[in-house]
Amino acid sequence: MADAKVIPFDDDRSRSGAGRRRGLVPGGGRVQTPASAVPAPVSALPGGQVPEGAAEAAGAPSGDDREVPANGWDRRIAGGLAFLRRRLTGDYEVDEFGYDEELTDQVLMSVLRPLADTYFRVEVKGIENIPSDGGALIVANHSGTLPLDGLMLQVAVHDNHPAGRHLRLLAADLVFMLPVVNELARKAGHTLACAEDAERLLQSGEVVGVMPEGFKGIGKPFGERYKLQRFGRGGFVSTALRAGVPIVPCSIVGAEEIYPMIGNSKTLARVLGVPYFPITPTFPWLGPLGALPLPTKWTIQFGEPIPTDGYPPEAAEDPMLMFNLTDQVREQIQHTLYKLLVQRRSVFF
Repeated sequence: MADAKVIPFDDDRSRSGAGRRRGLVPGGGRVQTPASAVPAPVSALPGGQVPEGAAEAAGAPSGDDREVPANGWDRRIAGGLAFLRRRLTGDYEVDEFGYDEELTDQVLMSVLRPLADTYFRVEVKGIENIPSDGGALIVANHSGTLPLDGLMLQVAVHDNHPAGRHLRLLAADLVFMLPVVNELARKAGHTLACAEDAERLLQSGEVVGVMPEGFKGIGKPFGERYKLQRFGRGGFVSTALRAGVPIVPCSIVGAEEIYPMIGNSKTLARVLGVPYFPITPTFPWLGPLGALPLPTKWTIQFGEPIPTDGYPPEAAEDPMLMFNLTDQVREQIQHTLYKLLVQRRSVFF
C-alpha cells in the first residue's frame, strides 16, 4: 500500500461527474450504482501506510472475500446442466426393475412435491414406524378415483423419513399397459404387483408399498368413502412372511374427496377398456377443467409395525394365519381412519 494515493478531504472530484458509477454484480453483469453508495477510498497515513483493518471496515474486499461466491441460481443451473449432460450421455444407472433414482429425486419428486406440500398440504404422522434400514411392507387404503394417493404416499415417505427412504409401489397391470405412464412408473420405482417382484424387493432391503383394495378402492362411490373394501386373499401377508419383514399399516385421509364419484358409466368403461368411468360433480361436465382435483387437506398416518420375523418358514403357507394377519392389518387401518376423521376439522382445512 506504499503507492496509495492521498485524497484531500475537501476534494469534490469523487462526487463530481455524472454522479453514478458502474459496479460489478454477481454473475458478471454491470449495474449503474450511485456514487454515494460506493465506499470512499481509504486515505493513507503520512508514512504511506493504511491502518490494518481499515480497508475491510471501508467495505474493500480482502483475502478470500475478493471473489464473489456463486449464488443459489448459479448452483441450480450448474446442477441442471450436469444432470442433462448425464442423461444425454447415458451416464446414469437403473436397477433391474427400471428404477431411476436420480430421475426420481431430481425431476419426479420435484414435480410432485408442490402438489403434496402446497396443494394437498399433506400432514404425516408416525413416520418413525418405518424402519431406518432393511425391508418393510407398507399397506395402505386406496381411494380417490385416480391413484394420486400412491404418489403422495411416495413423497411423504421420502421427504419425511430421517433416512430419506424411497418407497417402491406395487402397481396394477393397467399401469404398465398405458403409454408414457408405463415408462414413468418404471422410472419412479413402481413394479408389477406380483409376489415374486415384491419378495425380491423386500429381501434386498427396500420399503415396498401395496394397496390391497386395488380398483375396488379407488373406484368406489362417494357414499362409501373411508369404508375399506376387501383386501383380496392376503397375498401381501404371505410375501411379508417369506421375506421376514414388518408390515406397517397406513391410513390416508383426504384422498376420498378429491374427485367425489357420484356415478359410473359402465358402457364407456367397457369401450375404453378401463375398470370404471367416473362421473363427478365437475367431470365430464367441465371438460379438462373438471379433471382438476379438489384441494382437500390430507393426513397420512403410519401405524405400529406388525413383525413377521418370529414365524417359522412354513407359516407363509398357513391360510388361517394369513387370514388373521390380513384382518389385523385391515382393522388397524380402518380404526385409524375413523379416528382421523373424528379429529378432522374440515375437508379443506
